[in-house]
Amino acid sequence: MLVDSHCHLDFPDFGTELDAIVARAGAKDVGFMVTISTRVRRHAQVLAVAERFSNVYCSVGTHPHHAHEELDISTADLIERARHPKVIAIGEAGLDYHYDNSPREAQERGLRTHIAAAREAGLPLVIHSRDADADMARILTEENRNGAFTAVLHCFTGGRELALAGVALGFYVSFSGILTFKKSDDLRAIAAELPADRILVETDAPYLAPGPWRGKRNEPAYVVETARVLAQTRGVSDQEIARQTTENFFRLFAKAPRAAMKAA
Repeated sequence: MLVDSHCHLDFPDFGTELDAIVARAGAKDVGFMVTISTRVRRHAQVLAVAERFSNVYCSVGTHPHHAHEELDISTADLIERARHPKVIAIGEAGLDYHYDNSPREAQERGLRTHIAAAREAGLPLVIHSRDADADMARILTEENRNGAFTAVLHCFTGGRELALAGVALGFYVSFSGILTFKKSDDLRAIAAELPADRILVETDAPYLAPGPWRGKRNEPAYVVETARVLAQTRGVSDQEIARQTTENFFRLFAKAPRAAMKAA
């Protein structure tokens, strides 16, 4: 059984197909999914999806693209929303210097607010980091000195230094369909090097469909292909990767109930 640790099932790309999408995931032995929040003000939509399916849970947070729109969302606001039994993580929050859709100062401020919420709530932080390795490593190191917290560097595309810095801080690193792309040799080298107890898999659906479906809409069932390539990269069996990444998921997302994981 596998877990899709990061998808966006509330996005309009899925329309009215959610029942079929969740069923297809189950048919591929993907027994648990986390649908990730990108705007706190739209969290009700994310929560509605999580409440609809027994094996779908969610996070609460503001994507860096929207950081400037939600600077009034406080640590207390996030913590209060995270009390809901279906909310098992804070985020996604972070830094995106590729698009710079939000001022960098706003992104950093938002990230630090989310870190404080994750620390106080005792929930993992889902981190978005793109083309911002140095600043991300700096902020995470500084904040860790202020008090420990748990986190995952989701959809990892950064450099080796950031991956190792994250692991040194006790964080996890999650790989998406990008791992399967032909030109991702550097990323696969990082995936091969990381400790087995610090790796996760995800889709980031509806984006970044892995190799066979590249350019098409992604969905949780396709995490099987990312897991297959991760297993090949690390020289282990598909079954071992499924076992290890699932164990890692439930260790990090400790609020997630194992009993909710559905067998096909």
